[in-house]
Amino acid sequence: MGLKLIKSIFFGNYFIGLLALALSLESSIQLKLPFNSFWYYLLISLAPIVYYTYAYMGVNKLSTSSNPRIRWYAQHADFVRWSQILLSAASLLIFLYLFVHNFYAIFHLPVYYWLIVCLILLAAALYYGLLPSYFFNLNLRNTGWLKPFIIGFVWACTANVLPLIVLKIEKGIGGTENIFWLWLFVKNWMFCTVNAIMFDIKDYEIDANKQLKTFVVRMGLRKTIFQVLIPLLCIGMFSLCIFAYTQHFKLISVLFNLLPFLLTILVAYTLHKKKNILFYLIVIDGLILIKALCGIAGVLLAR
Repeated sequence: MGLKLIKSIFFGNYFIGLLALALSLESSIQLKLPFNSFWYYLLISLAPIVYYTYAYMGVNKLSTSSNPRIRWYAQHADFVRWSQILLSAASLLIFLYLFVHNFYAIFHLPVYYWLIVCLILLAAALYYGLLPSYFFNLNLRNTGWLKPFIIGFVWACTANVLPLIVLKIEKGIGGTENIFWLWLFVKNWMFCTVNAIMFDIKDYEIDANKQLKTFVVRMGLRKTIFQVLIPLLCIGMFSLCIFAYTQHFKLISVLFNLLPFLLTILVAYTLHKKKNILFYLIVIDGLILIKALCGIAGVLLAR
């Protein structure tokens, strides 16, 4: 029973909704801004579940794939379909409520806010190749090395951009004036990009057969770990220390923000041995939750 529940939470992408919520809360707390409305946080928790599950909606009920995640979707096709319908309907209703309730404020947003929203939507659409091929024939899931940067970008926008746009709509408060916002955005972008590269290690054999040139396919497993993942994380820690010094962060805050980087280096080092898919979904995705919780703790304990 316990294993079935764990598989449902992680295979069904419900954990992804918690990650989106945690990162959004971390951003508001670190920037010392008011929280968004309850309905926005509910929407930002539900929409990623629908978005990430979309890729598995075509799984055949009779599939005998060796991939345990594919098999789970095949065995629970009816449950997944109804979950998608209910969560999609709930997301649409919440979106319509927020749209109608904030109609005037939405259409009086500065132009650059609209440009940012369009850029986020474009990246999200291109990730699945949702635009008509005659208009823009590009599926970012099949671009190999570019894919993790797009994933990281979308997650950074979800965590650090959308909450600020919605805050501007709901309460008329802007949060982009502080340079700290930009640094948090870049930090989340790079951290989530590293996380996505680590996830590509799971699909190394499949990507190689498809000639999809991910980092691990191009460079090999060991070089990806020691020449891409660990150096990027070390650069992230170094930039954190520099920024913390210039902004006079308290030591407790710096230590809590460094912890996710150190844990990610430790996990990256273990990836030279083959892991099962639940390890990636629980441990590697869990690093994003740890980052959010450490970011929140670093602010609260420094007060």
